Amino acid sequence: MRTRPLKVALLGCGVVGSEVARIMTTHADDLAARIGAPVELAGVAVRRPDKVRGGIDPALITTDATALVKRGDIDVVVEVIGGIEPARALITTAFEHGASVVSANKALLAQDGATLYAAAEQHGQDLYYEAAVAGAIPLIRPLRESLAGDKINRVMGIVNGTTNFILDKMDSTGAGYQEALDEATALGYAEADPTADVEGFDAAAKAAILAGIAFHTRVRLDDVYREGMTEVTAADFASARQMGCTIKLLAICERAADGESVTARVHPAMIPLSHPLASVREAYNAVFVEAEAAGQLMFYGPGAGGSPTASAVLGDVVAVCRNRLNEATGPGESAYTQLPVSPMGDVVTRYHISLDVADKPGVLAQVATVFAEHGVSIDTVRQHGRQDGGGEASLVVVTHRAPDAALSGTVEALRKLDTVRGVASIMRVEGE
Repeated sequence: MRTRPLKVALLGCGVVGSEVARIMTTHADDLAARIGAPVELAGVAVRRPDKVRGGIDPALITTDATALVKRGDIDVVVEVIGGIEPARALITTAFEHGASVVSANKALLAQDGATLYAAAEQHGQDLYYEAAVAGAIPLIRPLRESLAGDKINRVMGIVNGTTNFILDKMDSTGAGYQEALDEATALGYAEADPTADVEGFDAAAKAAILAGIAFHTRVRLDDVYREGMTEVTAADFASARQMGCTIKLLAICERAADGESVTARVHPAMIPLSHPLASVREAYNAVFVEAEAAGQLMFYGPGAGGSPTASAVLGDVVAVCRNRLNEATGPGESAYTQLPVSPMGDVVTRYHISLDVADKPGVLAQVATVFAEHGVSIDTVRQHGRQDGGGEASLVVVTHRAPDAALSGTVEALRKLDTVRGVASIMRVEGE
């Protein structure tokens, strides 16, 4: 075993960073045995140096992150501060000064991963980021390496634990959205401002990363269609149950049938209870991968939290350190296909539409005519009068597969009918 230690600089010492430091210290001998050389925590960059950080030598603490990554004796920089800047500048500076980088920064990778890849390649360094998607679940490395010889056609998954917890509670207890969100906040699953989670921004960043790897093309955050889940209601779950479905916030990345384009989207969707993703409970994550040769694969586990995320970070640290000992680098960016990302209007799927309509003869015929005029075929229809009377009824239409643009045109035309009082809900149906 090499006696000179490999030196690691840690940027950020919050929930994840402090757990990375703890595991590096308590499992130092095991890590050294697995890598083939000792690993030493050489510095920790923080914003608040006076905060007590148990188990970390105060002499390692610094507020000058730039000076830390410029030291020249650093082998690996672990970036867990998040955000775009100064993370981007610190990562590129680390590459320039001879360090490889392990990052958990999904937002930066989704927005400007190409810049980071280019800088890593220019300076002959590694960029690893297993912790950026789905926490402890081994997902990035299987997509980049284990399935590198296969053709992936679809990646669909639950990649945000907060939203899955909320939807699971709404389904299992009958709670409303706000009630379920309050419980998630009380238990620490949801932030004080849950916007990034419940509006789908977090999942969209992860979808961009997954699509880029799966389809060997550059997919940015702006390319991902996004809908939040704040409008999902108890009535939607009731309708889902009648169809033998539940509702999940899904990240879906697909290769077009002709192989000439890809799509990436995040939105709530009904999925059959028979689908493996339907049984994912609480704050867990799961990702379903469909490959041409390997078939269907599912990756499941805790998608967030200090210890699970630190596990993914340290797995990357071990891999990068092994590469440095072998004077090699791991896989870089694979974007050779340069496939275009199609707009949401091109996506073909099924739909569940709930309408409030006048309770009188001929309404169903009018609605069916609108669907036919826009080329959207109806699969099933359910109609029942309101219990409170008032001359209104509820009409639920489930379609066959159709382009999203055709469905949008249908809904716009339905809203113009005098007999349609309102479009109560539109939900896509996936996983069949």
